[in-house]
Amino acid sequence: MGLKEQIATFLALTLSLTTFLIFFSLGCASKERISKPNYHDGLIKRSNRDKTNYLKKSKPYTIKGITYYPIGVAFGYDKKGLASWYGKKFHGRLTANGEIYNMYEISAAHKTLPFGTVVEITRLDTGQKLAARINDRGPFVHSRIIDLSYGAARKIDLVNQGTAMVRVVALAKGKPDPLGGAPTVAGSLPNLEQGKFFIQVGAFAKTNNAMKVKTRLLKLSWLVRLLPIISDNDRFLTRVQVGPINSMTKAKKVLDRARSQGLVNSFIVAE
Repeated sequence: MGLKEQIATFLALTLSLTTFLIFFSLGCASKERISKPNYHDGLIKRSNRDKTNYLKKSKPYTIKGITYYPIGVAFGYDKKGLASWYGKKFHGRLTANGEIYNMYEISAAHKTLPFGTVVEITRLDTGQKLAARINDRGPFVHSRIIDLSYGAARKIDLVNQGTAMVRVVALAKGKPDPLGGAPTVAGSLPNLEQGKFFIQVGAFAKTNNAMKVKTRLLKLSWLVRLLPIISDNDRFLTRVQVGPINSMTKAKKVLDRARSQGLVNSFIVAE
């Protein structure tokens, strides 16, 4: 082989090696940019830095053309929205988690919270609270975030009104079971029966009218307080409230009595 042939062969080999190295390095760089989830025992690790932040693999479902993706961790869930309730139409039927729906028991439906999660539900207008366990899916109506059983709705006087703005807080802690079970829920439910409750019978722009109602209530041997406030539209109002009352059961009895006295717009306030 002549000198020219040797040089040509050397250059061809060098070019081939260079091309190979370029494509190899591009391939390595491409693999480094791909971030794949780390699957382990049915869980997807979201962050190496937060070893308690896990998502349980959960099957999405589609209702009325909308696909919902149930979450794996209830811990930290805290949202406000509209609550509704459901009753006779579903009484005795299977819930989404396979239980028999009993409209008189305390339970709730949520679109994405894990089954078995216990949530605290607070009416924003009255402060009434209850704790309920999620065992069903819904409500599939825009802007509504939770559907209460009839029994749960009665606890916060929601039956007649139908809907109300609420705050929903998950009473769950920690991460899901390592084997993919439900999240750990709080060991005991909060005692929402005991507390400090008042019956608000009205809010008056004129202080004299508030005083007249107070005098009327004092004749019933009730403790009464006047609570001056500034309303959302910057009006000065005086709330007339009966209490304090130390249990929800007693508060409901006082509420019924107040309404029987013609104060039909009265409602329970929790502090």
